[in-house]
Amino acid sequence: MALRRRLLGKMKKYNPVTPGTRGLVLVSRDALHSGKPVKKLVVGISETGGRNNAGRVTARHRGGRAKRLYRYIDFKRKKQGIFATVDRFEYDPNRTAFIALLKYDDGDISYILAPEGLKVGDRVVSSVDADLVTGNSLPLRKIPSGTIIHNVEMKLGKGAQLVRSAGCYATLVGLVDGYALVRLSSGETRLVRQECYATIGVVSNANHSNEKLAKAGRRRHKGWRPHVRGVAMNPVDHPHGGGEGKSSGGRHPVSPSAFPTKGKKTRNNKLTDRFIIKKRS
Repeated sequence: MALRRRLLGKMKKYNPVTPGTRGLVLVSRDALHSGKPVKKLVVGISETGGRNNAGRVTARHRGGRAKRLYRYIDFKRKKQGIFATVDRFEYDPNRTAFIALLKYDDGDISYILAPEGLKVGDRVVSSVDADLVTGNSLPLRKIPSGTIIHNVEMKLGKGAQLVRSAGCYATLVGLVDGYALVRLSSGETRLVRQECYATIGVVSNANHSNEKLAKAGRRRHKGWRPHVRGVAMNPVDHPHGGGEGKSSGGRHPVSPSAFPTKGKKTRNNKLTDRFIIKKRS
């Protein structure tokens, strides 16, 4: 009898044998490689703890996460026209999606973001005339309208910058005047040069958002420190602080430095505003 193929991203619910497993629901990693990553494709990371180059905290509630190695991901798919075989799938602590190890016919190896539905042994290629198969990378002008894509470049040769998180995908709406209309999962529709590359399919590990960590320690291991509400502080510590009893702040929500938050538009890039046809909903 043929063995059932182990699916990537399957949910795993734990029995409450300890307090830490009560209510714990994680994405199963049974189908992933259990060993170490390829040594020449990783590099060490020095943690910042949310601090900038001047040593000041610019991102609050960060630090104390587990050590990890950074995996070099080939976002450029620079091995043009050379077929590669999917050797295995791996967990990447630096991103929500799984990654796939490719072995090229010329002997080279690299990591790419694993799309949903890709299997060990599949053949993929990055080429101008590549087939419309999951995992293949080709220019937007060669992709039919309505195709589901991910790993989308914004500038030719710079590498993919859009649609890289777990379960994300974009839809190619059409081509117009040398540009491709791409509708993102946020609802935003923007113009991208039709020479830019994109990968066919949906990013793997769509169940990432369904995880339940069940205890504070798991979130600490991910680098998130405790968050204290501004209304629970004193006036000297936060603009929402102080007041008699359980006051609600008495003003529109702001950060500790009094910058508006919760809805304040922060985008400020007039050079690329013209490429956005429809803003996110």
